[in-house]
Amino acid sequence: MKGKKFGREVFSMSIVGAVMVPHPPLLIPEVGHGEERGIQSTIDAYREAMRFIAHLKPDTVIISSPHSILYSDYFHISPGQGAEGTFAPFGAPQVRISCVYDTEFVNALATGAKQSGLRAGTLGDRQPELDHATMIPLYFLYPCYKDFKVVRVGLSGYSLKHHYALGMLVRKAADVLHRRVAWIASGDLSHKLKKSGPYGFDPAGPQYDERIMAVMRHARFDELFAFKDSFLEEAAECGHRSFTEMAGAFDGLAVEARQLSYEGPFGVGYGVCTFQPAGPDPSRHYLDRYDEIRDQMRKERLAREDAYVKLARATIEHYVKTGNLQKLPPDLPEEMLDRKAGVFVSLKENGVLRGCIGTIGPMYGSVADEIRHNAVAACSRDPRFTPVQPQELPDLVYSVDVLSPMEPIDSPAQLDVKRYGVLVTKGSRSGLLLPNLAGIDTVEQQLSIAKQKAGIGEEETGCSLERFEVIRHE
Repeated sequence: MKGKKFGREVFSMSIVGAVMVPHPPLLIPEVGHGEERGIQSTIDAYREAMRFIAHLKPDTVIISSPHSILYSDYFHISPGQGAEGTFAPFGAPQVRISCVYDTEFVNALATGAKQSGLRAGTLGDRQPELDHATMIPLYFLYPCYKDFKVVRVGLSGYSLKHHYALGMLVRKAADVLHRRVAWIASGDLSHKLKKSGPYGFDPAGPQYDERIMAVMRHARFDELFAFKDSFLEEAAECGHRSFTEMAGAFDGLAVEARQLSYEGPFGVGYGVCTFQPAGPDPSRHYLDRYDEIRDQMRKERLAREDAYVKLARATIEHYVKTGNLQKLPPDLPEEMLDRKAGVFVSLKENGVLRGCIGTIGPMYGSVADEIRHNAVAACSRDPRFTPVQPQELPDLVYSVDVLSPMEPIDSPAQLDVKRYGVLVTKGSRSGLLLPNLAGIDTVEQQLSIAKQKAGIGEEETGCSLERFEVIRHE
């Protein structure tokens, strides 16, 4: 390790180093007003990480930001000559940050993406100002080093494999342009570490933070692919895809990693690590491992599925491939054939909702038939999405919610977002929301979303409320 911490002479190549850093606005004294002292370890580590970047003297700094423009099927690369922003949304409009973009690099990256078939580029720019996940790293870097240009890349709804591939394309563009490039992977960890935190507590929160910090401090970047989408959602993490993009830039390289700090006193995890290439390592070409890892995860998921989810999956796979409704299999449990109930079938792809259709009460002769018909509707007739295509089937994850009968209630005080779903009705308008959904932590949120789905204004009164319980199969 001696002599390899800083310096241009360590290993001559395009990707010279990287850091992972958080982006809580209270790090900025004008925002924190003293509260930042509660995460002094993070501030100290941040400064050390930026000194690390400064000593590498990069020509270009890539910043991957979870708060840049995000599309489900496109990686946005910020266009133009540069951008600026302020911390006005956080009460400090006097703090302004600007940067100059490396337009030649942006063009090379967009061209490389087009040639590789990865959907990435500068289209759709509707947020030219800098976001706080970009400004905070620059706030700490500028006092150390200013002789660089910036490339700001966003995240997308694509798989982690695509995010890793984008990182590989960044390094390829740097090679072509003979740029010395450093990467700042901006991202907080879990937002569910404490009941007093902004999103409450979930056991997945501290589990995620412990696991991701182990992965990053040892640069075991292939393990980034092994996090279940549902686990990432439960943990309410922010930076996983940003870290994965950065990891792709080190594909095929040995990496010296160092953890500088980790803490989460306010209910959100903040981790700081540095990374430096240490020469070629053919065993670390990880893109090919993605399919192997995800295939194994899929086999394990299939092995855990019960009869309800198996029926939803089989129905959708048959319908997408043939266009026909599959007959009921002969070996279903009696409870699925003898009982009638409303059913919702949901499907997700890469952790993002891909379809959800259901019935409030029974419309067919059995729960099994309810699953079949709603599964077909969820994959082909959800108006929010295009119909599912055959190539998507291996990546779909299913859940089936069987509803209890509706129970009228007099007050929101009779609701519990974890236990009860809600049906809000006013006249001919109605909106339903299932219970125990990620990101829905309060009754107020639950009712607000149900009203939105019904087209009922937030301030409208005179709504009737009904609650229900579900048995979730996933």
